[in-house]
Amino acid sequence: MASGESDTRTGSAGAGHAPNWLPQFCSAPTLFAVMIVAELVALIVVFAPEAQARPLLPRLGVASVYAQWLALLNVVVLCSLRPLFAQLGVRSGYLVAWALSIATTALASAVVCRMDQALGLGVSVPPGSTLRFVLANATICALIAAALLRYLFVLEQWRERVQAASRAQVDALQARIRPHFLFNSMNTIASLIRTRPAEAERTVEDLADLFRAALGSDAALGTLGEELDLVEHYLRIEQLRLGTRLRVERDFADPPRAIALPRLLLQPLIENAVYHGIQPRADGGTLALGVRRHGDGVEIVVENPLPPDAPVARNGVALANVRARIQYHFGARGELHVRTGPQVFRVTVRLPGSPGR
Repeated sequence: MASGESDTRTGSAGAGHAPNWLPQFCSAPTLFAVMIVAELVALIVVFAPEAQARPLLPRLGVASVYAQWLALLNVVVLCSLRPLFAQLGVRSGYLVAWALSIATTALASAVVCRMDQALGLGVSVPPGSTLRFVLANATICALIAAALLRYLFVLEQWRERVQAASRAQVDALQARIRPHFLFNSMNTIASLIRTRPAEAERTVEDLADLFRAALGSDAALGTLGEELDLVEHYLRIEQLRLGTRLRVERDFADPPRAIALPRLLLQPLIENAVYHGIQPRADGGTLALGVRRHGDGVEIVVENPLPPDAPVARNGVALANVRARIQYHFGARGELHVRTGPQVFRVTVRLPGSPGR
């Protein structure tokens, strides 16, 4: 292992949770990689010269079935013993997984030989060559497992570092956008206190709910229903400030309100639409908010007019924040698309039915 890797036990392994560096042996990508490697080994063995010339296709069939069976057996063993690896350090976990792969292959090879010889099928080796067959398979497994497990362990550690970097970037972006949002809201309340105190009092209550969400942890996910309620709080504040200049059209086609998504994900998009699309216009404009089911997830569309005779000015921090948070929580399954037309600016967000990559 690399010199920088520690053999100490990680604290995240407690409470039944596997540490982040531990490969997902049962995952589909890992299983696919193992099966590909097994088939390559079968091809190499089949095309290697042998003393007795036998038909190629039967040899390939037997070798492929045997290699895939051994590969799947090793995956099942490693997957079943994952809680054991969670109690070990990186280096110890790697060595134990490697040793288990060799032991599993040797034992399985011996069992196959005994069964073949007892049934007289003749697909393995004669009785006198059993030990040689077992040692050869164990040696091949030792070489391949050393490389494949090393790849899986390093890949998982790399993913952990990327996730940590993404998390740090999200936190930095969130820290930049929160003061902007809070200061704008405070200015709105200040403008209402003298002229409309009753509405200012209700606005303070709306703002308290927004503060609670804005200052909360991004790690704790909320629901779409909660986010739509926060958007309503925000729009009430802005409609008090802008009056009839701000018009809102809502198109909610049976939205899945229970779907999970990061807290305060939609508010930056709504704020962008108000401050960069509607506020600069003398006659204001209409903010269109559409929410509808999209497969097992949801599609959210925020649309606003563009100011006439003015360059498109958008808050890039807000869009970067939303995009980074979607990437962090949903990976490639979440999408954010921006489309600018002659008179309309549209942001479309598509989120899956559950978080996770």
